[in-house]
Amino acid sequence: MSRTLEGTVIRGREMEPIAGRVVVEDGRITAVEETDTESTDIVVPAFVNAHTHIGDSIAKEAGGGLSLDELVAPPDGLKHRLLRAASHTELVSAMRRSIQFMQESGTAAFLEFREGGVEGVEQLREAASDVPVDPVVFGRGSVAAMEAGDGYGASGARDADFDRERNATRNAGKLFGIHAGERDPHDIDGALDLDPDFLVHMVHPEEMHLERVADRGTPIVCCPRSNLVTKVGLPPFERLSEVTTLALGTDNVMLNSPSMFREMEFTAKHAELPADEVLRMATVNGADIAGLNCGVIEEGKDACLFVLDGDSHNLTGAREPVRAVVRRAGVSDVKDVVLERPGS
Repeated sequence: MSRTLEGTVIRGREMEPIAGRVVVEDGRITAVEETDTESTDIVVPAFVNAHTHIGDSIAKEAGGGLSLDELVAPPDGLKHRLLRAASHTELVSAMRRSIQFMQESGTAAFLEFREGGVEGVEQLREAASDVPVDPVVFGRGSVAAMEAGDGYGASGARDADFDRERNATRNAGKLFGIHAGERDPHDIDGALDLDPDFLVHMVHPEEMHLERVADRGTPIVCCPRSNLVTKVGLPPFERLSEVTTLALGTDNVMLNSPSMFREMEFTAKHAELPADEVLRMATVNGADIAGLNCGVIEEGKDACLFVLDGDSHNLTGAREPVRAVVRRAGVSDVKDVVLERPGS
């Protein structure tokens, strides 16, 4: 099957806007061509949401006014109590709705820290089974959960000793991620001692931590909307970007919608980062962490992209396409979503 998308194409890792077309054949981008076009569409690489907890979909906006620990700390934070009380059907149905929203809003994949052990991993697989959005599942709570998923997602170095899980994950050739520096800097060294494949949050790094991150090249996933809701502050985006690669995640569905449009806009308006860098944070940087062949529009990549209506009431007249995508575009501007892979 072949199709062609025309308009302003956000091309390559540089996120360069060109007038042209993208040719898709059998789930792969086979050509990106500069050419004159009358189309006002904007063709954008699909998002990769680099940190989620979508099991929380059963409890949207629960726990207003609670502290971070009261909301999400294992084992008895509000979200964990609600997860234990929910039925299999409730959990799967709620997660499926969130994944469908991701599809509609141009997200190709998400990196999920999944509670509930092996059963939790299986529930997420079931929820995603009929939606063309790829879950990269980080099991939690046991080595068996890691083995059932794509890696292990640790809550934080202050919560437990994760040496066993880290060694098992490494031996399995899978990914290991860990929360660090969310409320204070005191768990960052412990997290880095585990040599993770990526860190989540890093709101409160100190200079010695940044030096360690730079030496290792450890990517960091920022979740600024979540950090604001839980009142822990915002990460030092500019300093973090100087030492490593940054990606974006929407974190708990309990606290925020899994909209990468909202996450980009929020980041762009709270950080002194150029629009093309914010778009990379929302797309190819997350794909790189997970080893996915998407997140960028170039030949050979999976055909994961979406089309914005550049003549919508919201986007018409935009002078800088990338800046408009990052700071202004929303789900209502999405005209088409293409999430195809070879063999799909």
